[in-house]
Amino acid sequence: MKKTYELIAPCHFGMEAVMKKEILDLGYEISQVEDGKVTFLGDDEAICRGNVFLRSAERLLLKTGSFQATTYEELFQATKAIPWEDYIPKDGKFWVAKAASIKSKLFSPSDIQSIMKKAMVERMKQAYGIEWFPETGSSYPVRVALYKDQVTVGIDTTGVSIHKRGYRTLTSRAPITETLASALIMLTPWKSDRILVDPFCGSGTFPIEAAMIAANMAPGMNRSFLSEDWKNLIPRKRWYDTMDEANDLADPGVEVDIQGYDVDGDIVRAARANAEAAGVGHMIHFQQRPVSELSHPKKYGFLITNPPYGERIEEKKNLPELYRTLGERFAALDSWSAYIITAYEDTEKYMGRKADKNRKIYNGMMKTYFYQFMGPKPPKRKAGEQD
Repeated sequence: MKKTYELIAPCHFGMEAVMKKEILDLGYEISQVEDGKVTFLGDDEAICRGNVFLRSAERLLLKTGSFQATTYEELFQATKAIPWEDYIPKDGKFWVAKAASIKSKLFSPSDIQSIMKKAMVERMKQAYGIEWFPETGSSYPVRVALYKDQVTVGIDTTGVSIHKRGYRTLTSRAPITETLASALIMLTPWKSDRILVDPFCGSGTFPIEAAMIAANMAPGMNRSFLSEDWKNLIPRKRWYDTMDEANDLADPGVEVDIQGYDVDGDIVRAARANAEAAGVGHMIHFQQRPVSELSHPKKYGFLITNPPYGERIEEKKNLPELYRTLGERFAALDSWSAYIITAYEDTEKYMGRKADKNRKIYNGMMKTYFYQFMGPKPPKRKAGEQD
């Protein structure tokens, strides 16, 4: 019988509902939803499928324990009590890669890391009956989070963050991460039969993620993961089966109308190269075009975009005109919807209307808002009717 694990999927704050739906759609049971992470139950196959298929997760952690600790002695003893030998082989390379502490008595990441590593070594000395570990085998980086003295410990199964899909080799100055772009698209009612335009496409992240969603392309199908080397926990066949599943589900021939514009020609060329690398170059029309020339003849389309919001002082003076122009062009698009993520506080003022919904989202450490200006739903098509 396969062993069941608790798996932790960290995500952007505010995106927990999207993450939860993704996990349920994969067929797994949710055990806990907290700020910035969703925990679910699954076997070794779930580690493979979670890494390959989840679009909005930052990474996937194999939870090894949780406990209360207010002193370093308590931290040491509770870490030592975790059966590390069930997860890490005798030659495994293991270390505490990251420690984060919020509202806890133990707050020094370096001290937490070094004490936990010592505790792991002591446990494994006893379990394996050896005094020294060569650490020449596969990597098992441990991540620990302390919140109000509650410690949660997990081994990172992903390695390089899931947002690194492998396609974005060229980026604009302030790119949005692939995981956040994907989650924001999934928050909207956009479907592949509706038009999507990003008038500030930058390196192409929104259009590319939308195309991958439309083509049902798993975001992790073109990259590798740290736990592929965990022969002691995951048979190699599980990874092959998961990649086969991803390839079987992909439909790169789906017809879509996805467009990305940017005023900078070099950036547009970079976006095209990224789309080609992602395997969706044929699905997206990129064009060098300023927002003042934004238009489309069809109705019921979507603007989904991450406009500039004045990260640099000299750009701030241009924002009112930029957002006013965006508002005017949006108003001229009959029956369209607009979804805008930005840190610019006067967005609604210059868009010329109040957003129907507004969601606060942390993009890294920056507080941003996801303004949702909703257009009408298109009429239901009769059977056999085409656009």
